[in-house]
Amino acid sequence: MTTPRSTLYKNILITGAKGKTGSRVFQKLKDIPNLSLRGVSRSTNPAFDWEDTNTWPSALTGMQAVYISYQPDLAVPGAPDHIKQFTALAAKSGIQKIVLLSGRGEEEARACEQLVMNAGVDWTIIRASWFNQNFSEGHFLDPILAGHVALPINGVKEPFVDTDDIADVVVAALTRPGHTHKLYEVTGPRLITFAEAIAEIATATNRNIQFEPISPEAYAAMLTNYGVPPDHIALVNYLFTEVLDGRNESITTGVQEALGRPAKDFKQYVKQTAAQGVWNG
Repeated sequence: MTTPRSTLYKNILITGAKGKTGSRVFQKLKDIPNLSLRGVSRSTNPAFDWEDTNTWPSALTGMQAVYISYQPDLAVPGAPDHIKQFTALAAKSGIQKIVLLSGRGEEEARACEQLVMNAGVDWTIIRASWFNQNFSEGHFLDPILAGHVALPINGVKEPFVDTDDIADVVVAALTRPGHTHKLYEVTGPRLITFAEAIAEIATATNRNIQFEPISPEAYAAMLTNYGVPPDHIALVNYLFTEVLDGRNESITTGVQEALGRPAKDFKQYVKQTAAQGVWNG
C-alpha cells in the first residue's frame, strides 16, 4: 500500500465530463487556481470512449490524477474489464491518484472498487446512492413533465443523494490531503419512496403528477415502445428489481465524514430545482 499523499494534484483528468457528476466536478475544479484540467467524453477533443481503448492514452497523457465516472454504469457487463485495463494503463501513464464513483448495493461495482484499490496508486472510492438529479436531468424528467411517472417499484425507500454533494467530495479527494485510501458511502439524510419523491415535486411545482408502480415487464415494454436500446432497458430493470430491493434502505454519513457538513436534503434540492423552472412543462 502506498503512503497517503498531501500533494495537490495539478493535472487532473475528468471522465464523463458532460455527465451529472463529471460536469459539476469540472466546474468546481475550474474555480481553484493553478489547476490544469482535461474533461473528456465521446464528444470532446481528445475524445474518450470506454468502448474504444484507443482513446484512453491521449486522455491520460500528462495527467496526475483522474476522476472515473463510468458510463453507463459499473453494473453493466464488461465494466470490470474496462476498469482493470484503464487503471493499469493509468498507473503506467503516471497517474498518482484515482477517484472512482461507485454505486451502492451493486456487486459489479464492488469488483471495480477492488480493482482501483489494487491498481498500485492512491485512491478514493465514493459509493453513492441514487441521484436527486435523476428527477431533473435524467430519464425521470420527461415523465414528470408529462404528469405521469410509471416505475417498476413501490414502497422501497432510497436516501437520494445530491450530485453537488458528490462533486464536492470528489473535489476534496482530488485537491486536499486526508482522503487517500478512504471509501465514502454517500447518501442523502432522509429515506423516501419514489412515490413520495414525486409527491414532493408535485407540491413544489403546484402540478398534478401521478406516480404509478408497474411490473418490470410492463416497464420494459414501455421503454421498448419509446425506442430505448435493449441493453439500457436490461440495466434499468436490474437496478430497479435487484439494487432497489431494500438492501440500501439505510442512511450513511459519508458526506459529513468527507466534508464536515451534512448532506443536502431532497426537499432542499426540490425547492432549488423548482425555482429554476425545470419541471414547469
